[in-house]
Amino acid sequence: MTTPAELYETHRELLDRAVQAAQERDYWSAFPESPSKSVYGEDAAPAGERAFTTLLGQQFPIDLPGTLGTVQSERSPYGIELAVSYPKADPLALVAAAKAAIPAWRAVGPTGRAGVAAEIIKRINARSFELAHAVQHTTGQAFVMAFQAGGPHAQDRALEAVAYALAATTRMPGAAAWAKPQRGGDPLRLAKTTTVVGRGVSVVIGCNTFPTWNSYPGLFASLVTGNPVIVKPHPGAVLPLAITVQISRAVLTEAGLSPDLVSLAVEEPGEGIAATLATHPDVRIVDFTGSSEFGNWLEANARQAVVYTEKSGLNTVIVDSTDDYKGLLRNLSFSLSLYSGQMCTTPQNLLVPRDGIETDAGHKSLDEFGADLSAALGKLLGDPKRAAGTLGAIVNDGVRGRLAEAGDLPSILASSTEVTDEQFPGATIRTPVVARLDAADEKTYTREWFGPISFLIATDSTRHALEIFVETVRAHGALTASVHSTSPEVLAAAREAALDAGVHLSENLTGGVFVNQTAAFSDLHGTGANPAATASLTDDHFVTGRFFALQSRHHV
Repeated sequence: MTTPAELYETHRELLDRAVQAAQERDYWSAFPESPSKSVYGEDAAPAGERAFTTLLGQQFPIDLPGTLGTVQSERSPYGIELAVSYPKADPLALVAAAKAAIPAWRAVGPTGRAGVAAEIIKRINARSFELAHAVQHTTGQAFVMAFQAGGPHAQDRALEAVAYALAATTRMPGAAAWAKPQRGGDPLRLAKTTTVVGRGVSVVIGCNTFPTWNSYPGLFASLVTGNPVIVKPHPGAVLPLAITVQISRAVLTEAGLSPDLVSLAVEEPGEGIAATLATHPDVRIVDFTGSSEFGNWLEANARQAVVYTEKSGLNTVIVDSTDDYKGLLRNLSFSLSLYSGQMCTTPQNLLVPRDGIETDAGHKSLDEFGADLSAALGKLLGDPKRAAGTLGAIVNDGVRGRLAEAGDLPSILASSTEVTDEQFPGATIRTPVVARLDAADEKTYTREWFGPISFLIATDSTRHALEIFVETVRAHGALTASVHSTSPEVLAAAREAALDAGVHLSENLTGGVFVNQTAAFSDLHGTGANPAATASLTDDHFVTGRFFALQSRHHV
């Protein structure tokens, strides 16, 4: 057995470096994002694929308390047969088992809990290729993106959450000697201890598109702050989180702790286990990524818990002018295309003055900008192999339905076309649709169209565009915003508008950084300042609501 204290010493250098990186906000990554043989070894890729295929058509090997049968709910967007079944546990049994494990986990202390968490993350990293296939065939992400976003990038976000939780829970000393001088006598002396106490059972509700990236911050922030975690995957993306829970339970057992500190709650589609768990009186923390409808329901009804949500929003781009027109078009077309727009950070509303924009290639009318953007999309996605690697596959019927609906809008600038993937001919792959709207068409563009759907919206001016931006984000939320301008005055106004709207802003992205990507330990993802989320991944607010500091004192 390796104790939590020993695990902390094993990973102390990594944890110290993660805390430092979170403070400095410069580039740092603990886990290489390249699936290269030179990085992960000659056998890592084939071994990971073998491990994934071994799971197909089988009962997933995991023991849980209160099992009642099995569930098989996943379908690969790429058309391969998954047929993995998972033990279905009674939600009440999961809560009871998690609650029973709290005292021993509390006694481990913050550093021991961080050591256990770091060991879990390191073992997750060792299975990155297996996880990449699991993410690819449950979300529709192309393999390289599934490896990066579902693997090392998610693991970096997990470690970032551990770093913030460790820093927050060790900021106050665990023991202190207190002495108050007394006139003419000995000082009054007290010994005082401070114990970090978790809020209670935590539930992490996963999403279909980024099951690991979006779930890991809440999972590890809750663990390190002293809370057991029940992981409730989306029925369409169970396998990546099942592997995560399996690893977590193994590490906990080897450390002499209850494996029920991390458990798995699967369900048939539409069964509603998430609502049952989230409103249980012993559940005190809820993390959710998904639709605004259910996120708002959780915020209103899970009143006994602190609720962290990441929901939908109207991600916006304001185009005023540019000194790199080709770079703008390349960058924007890739941002609209990556993973078929099935990212919570993908731009939807492109606000452009109806009189056009000034560029290094001369004045461009609104029509010319629309045509050039359509041409850039065609150039990016013209080769089917490259297109498949960029777009991935459409993940569910909801995205397909919205895509079909958008195709019927008037003034289509870029039509959605089919792409064939030779490796996976059963995959549904579509290029983005871009439609032209007017600023008066609020009913259309103030609705989120999750998927490869964007709108080029004619505004009266850049100032008008900024007004629309602030109004729509305040009312409906956003996770990203972007501005293109050569004017210092416009950039300053855009920064103020973003502060008023409560959203992170990117300026003049024309190179290899894209508005829908964020770097762990540096970029904040989401913000509680607008309706799209209640916190940022990852900051102090994201962790401090998960624990209390309780004190005891006695005379010396």
